[in-house]
Amino acid sequence: MKKTILFDLDGTLIDSTSAILKGFDRAFLSHGKKEPDHNALKSLVGHTLEIMFERLGASKNLIDSYIKEYKACYEKIYLDETVLLDYANEALKEASSFADVGIVTTKTSKFSIILLEHLGVMKYIKTVIGRDDVANPKPNPEPINLALTRLNKDKNNAFMVGDTIMDLMAAQAAFVTGVGLTCGYGQKSDLEKFSKHIFSNPFEAVSFIKEV
Repeated sequence: MKKTILFDLDGTLIDSTSAILKGFDRAFLSHGKKEPDHNALKSLVGHTLEIMFERLGASKNLIDSYIKEYKACYEKIYLDETVLLDYANEALKEASSFADVGIVTTKTSKFSIILLEHLGVMKYIKTVIGRDDVANPKPNPEPINLALTRLNKDKNNAFMVGDTIMDLMAAQAAFVTGVGLTCGYGQKSDLEKFSKHIFSNPFEAVSFIKEV
């Protein structure tokens, strides 16, 4: 039976930091607030937008408005300001040669698919699970379980590859093997608390999975 490899997006396969920062700056400025601290913002990537805005100080009753402003800005720039991380294309190509490949992200699946098509890698991917597809995002196991259901796969020989502890916590909760990456937003010391399989880029992770 073919293996299953599920990838996170931001910090795992793509770098959309510039678009994310500009979107958050726009949202805060439009509400009369100063731009958020960018280092604090980057440390929250991987969480849902609701959680990110709340932790950055947005008023709870205005979070929907902040998100609307963020998305209005992000939608205009994300294709031009997002690139594949080093070795991401090679990782996806190699993964698709021996595994069923899916994406599990807290971005919306609609924009993720458009972006992956734009970057030329959607051909390697069989399903995309976004924030809009689930009630409970990572670190809840629901997105991983839904991806496996859509792929008609069980949890044997299934792997979740990501750069934050949310990815690895979701993997643990779903009873699949979590593989951490240090090329994104998470800290190696934090990732090591949730997986013994930590690599510097997605191609190294795929090479490991192929040999398991």
